[in-house]
Amino acid sequence: MSNNIVIAIDGYSSCGKSTLAKALAKKLHFIYIDSGAMYRAVTLYFLRHNVDLNNHEQIAEALKDIHLNFHSRDYQTHITLNDEEVSEEIRQMPVSDNVSSVAALREVRHEMVKQQQRMGRSKNIVMDGRDIGTTVFPDATLKIFMTADPKIRAERRYKELHEKNPDITLEEVFENIAHRDYQDTTRAESPLVRAPDAIILDNTNMTPDEQLQFALDKVDTIK
Repeated sequence: MSNNIVIAIDGYSSCGKSTLAKALAKKLHFIYIDSGAMYRAVTLYFLRHNVDLNNHEQIAEALKDIHLNFHSRDYQTHITLNDEEVSEEIRQMPVSDNVSSVAALREVRHEMVKQQQRMGRSKNIVMDGRDIGTTVFPDATLKIFMTADPKIRAERRYKELHEKNPDITLEEVFENIAHRDYQDTTRAESPLVRAPDAIILDNTNMTPDEQLQFALDKVDTIK
């Protein structure tokens, strides 16, 4: 393999993009960049500071005060928002319910893309999101597009959330995923689409280990 390899993993919400990207980065000893966590952290900041999503001046000012960083601990990647560890909080439903609206904002996307491209300029990275292979790194070395049956995605996400929020219902999670799919695929700014050269990975009936092996087999084809 040559230096500075970028592996882009895009796809629908709750497809296990982060799980695969983390495992792949660990196996290859690459840096893992969780773009979704970045948008979630921005959403958390906006919620905390009551940023009006229709006020472009307020959005621009807020973005100036947002500093995101990734760090590894116990073989896990963590994100900090202005030096505060927020890896757990950004996965809660208030953020999930608002992240697609925040991520659709032009100012937010432009700022996050700049930060993501900076991270990928000098290191071998695995990055997952919704527009990595189309907007952030259109020349990525390898592109994978993940999808799965919506019901399966909802069940997976429900199991993950139910441990920390026993009151949540499967119907709520399914509706949240359907809403996010609609927003992600219809937004004007960098909508979720498969890059023409992306390899489709439908993991409806695949285990995490099988998905990792699928990806590793594709990495082996990189010359």
